[in-house]
Amino acid sequence: MGEVYRTRDTKLTRDVAIKVLPAALSNDADYMARFQRESQVLAALNQRNIAAIYDLEDHAIVMELVEGSTLAERIAGVPCRSSKLCPSPNRSRKPSKQPVRRGSSIGI
Repeated sequence: MGEVYRTRDTKLTRDVAIKVLPAALSNDADYMARFQRESQVLAALNQRNIAAIYDLEDHAIVMELVEGSTLAERIAGVPCRSSKLCPSPNRSRKPSKQPVRRGSSIGI
C-alpha cells in the first residue's frame, strides 16, 4: 500500500525506514484511515519479527530499519543476508508438540 525508503533520523542520528503513502492514495479517506490503523496496530505490537514504530507523520510511518532481504528476494528464493531475520540452520523450525501452560516454560 505504501512505498518504503531508507533515510536518516537526524535528531537521533540513526538510519530508519519510512513508509510513505503515495500521493494518489493520500487524498482517499479510506486509504488514510487504513494507513493510520496499520500504524496503530504495528505500534501496539512488540515482537522481534515486526519493525518498531517510531513516529507517525501526516502521510508517513517512521519505523525501525531492518537490514536483510526484501520480500521480493525472499519469495524468489534469494539467500537471506541477515542473521537476525534468518533462522539458524542448527535450529529446528518444526513446532514443539509439548503443551505450554501458564507459568511454565519449555526449551526451544
